[in-house]
Amino acid sequence: MADDNKAKAAELKLKGNKALEQGDTEEAVRCYSEAIKLDDGNHVLYSNRSAALLKCGKYLEALGDADRTVEIKPDWGKGYSRKGAALCYLERYQEASEVYEEGLKLDPSNKQLLDGLEDAKKHLTGPAGSQPVTNPFAMPDLFDKLEANPKTREFLKQPDYRIMMEALQKNPNSLQNIQDPRIIATLGVLFGFETLGDEREDPMPSRKPEQAPPTNNKQTKSEDKSLSSNQKQALVEKDEGNAAYKKKDFAAALEHYQKAADLDPTNITILTNRAAVYYEQGNYDQCIEECKTAIDTGREHRADYKLIAKAFFRIGNAYLKKEDLTNALAFFNKSLSEHRVQDVVKKALEVEKLIKEREKLAYINPELSLQEKEKGNECFKKGDYPNAVKHYTEAVKRNPEDAKIYSNRSACYTKLMEFELALKDCDTCIKIDPTFIKGYLRKGANLLAMRETTKAAVWYQKALDIDPSCQEALEGYKKAVTAENSDPEAVKKRAMSDPEVQQILQDPAMQMILQQMTKDPNAVREHLKNPHIAAKIQKLMEVGIIAIH
Repeated sequence: MADDNKAKAAELKLKGNKALEQGDTEEAVRCYSEAIKLDDGNHVLYSNRSAALLKCGKYLEALGDADRTVEIKPDWGKGYSRKGAALCYLERYQEASEVYEEGLKLDPSNKQLLDGLEDAKKHLTGPAGSQPVTNPFAMPDLFDKLEANPKTREFLKQPDYRIMMEALQKNPNSLQNIQDPRIIATLGVLFGFETLGDEREDPMPSRKPEQAPPTNNKQTKSEDKSLSSNQKQALVEKDEGNAAYKKKDFAAALEHYQKAADLDPTNITILTNRAAVYYEQGNYDQCIEECKTAIDTGREHRADYKLIAKAFFRIGNAYLKKEDLTNALAFFNKSLSEHRVQDVVKKALEVEKLIKEREKLAYINPELSLQEKEKGNECFKKGDYPNAVKHYTEAVKRNPEDAKIYSNRSACYTKLMEFELALKDCDTCIKIDPTFIKGYLRKGANLLAMRETTKAAVWYQKALDIDPSCQEALEGYKKAVTAENSDPEAVKKRAMSDPEVQQILQDPAMQMILQQMTKDPNAVREHLKNPHIAAKIQKLMEVGIIAIH
């Protein structure tokens, strides 16, 4: 039977591969999913479905499958490649880099992993090569998005909330109280998690739909033989409770569940169903306690691990309603440790991302940033550049939107001869405030120190575009141009960037003439008789590409 299932799974995999090649991603996902039901320990099936889900735009689900791939086959490089790709699509580049590096430890020459790592690192433009902190409230359609969601639409009717959103849209540093439940709910909406904790608690996500609870009239003969009279009666009461729950008659549901629990105190489902009623009533603490009792009861009587997972999941949802994201994530992970279900994986990933964004925002404090910046300035004046970098880095974390801090840290890196890090800070500084001239000046100075004279001249020119009278920019530009002209290679490099020069050198006729000139210097005299060719040769002489003696 097992071999038959694997053979059928292999056929479905081939169908899925074909569908994926043809661009029918939904069909590919369906085929892989059917194959997984038949052979759920096959890491290739999860890997393939992860790829298909990525193409469908279902990035969190793709990440869940990639996680499962690595879990089943931790020594397979492609699993890490799939996981890294999903994280990149989710714009979690720091985590993606770490995953790619982990995969390269197993397979150092894997091109997918190497390319993926290079791509992920291009996006790490934050402090010391970290993931940059973005302002989630800065999107231009912020209020349209908030108006479209029922929960935040109600918030917008509150004057203080609208004022808070307008302030955050301009500057995330204006956030004073990250613990405000409205802020957490708003982050959920902005990141696409607006349904977190809002769904009804009755169903437990699973790969296969759960069968409806058996009613008293549909008890099988085998159940009749194995169950005691009390247990049979408990099931009847449970079914009555389920019917009342669906009608939202929670008082009646609790009454039936209590009778069922008295008749059969070993049945964990009765307890989790009762916890669902508490959840719907908004009594989240009692829901949590009831689920914990259910877990203890289930452990004691060796209940199905799926039922234990369901209880943990319900606790997680209750904590989510209480805005306690840390505990919610902890219990979602406990649920997954009992039984891995993709819907729970997805919810855990969403909560984890929300926690990270909240932590980033919570750490922002302009006042503490200013204190650290001043400490950095003092260290810089004393020539203690390593400690100055340390204080500026903390200042950046506390206020990542202050361009001046990046400029100051860039100056430290320059003193420490860490030119690449200095350039990265200059780029961030300019990106945050394109009108802040010091960013351009610092970049020009660094490029000069690196003997990139052509590039240095360009950035000093950009500084002059902002302030034509800036003496430092004028002097820097002169130094760059002078150094450039004294370096033949630099002259050639600058000339090659000239579109006119490029066009001349790409002309097949000119290529033949230049080749002829290298073999026979006297041949140039004949060519100079042609005014059109003479003008092109003159241009190449002016920019230093060729010389005629």
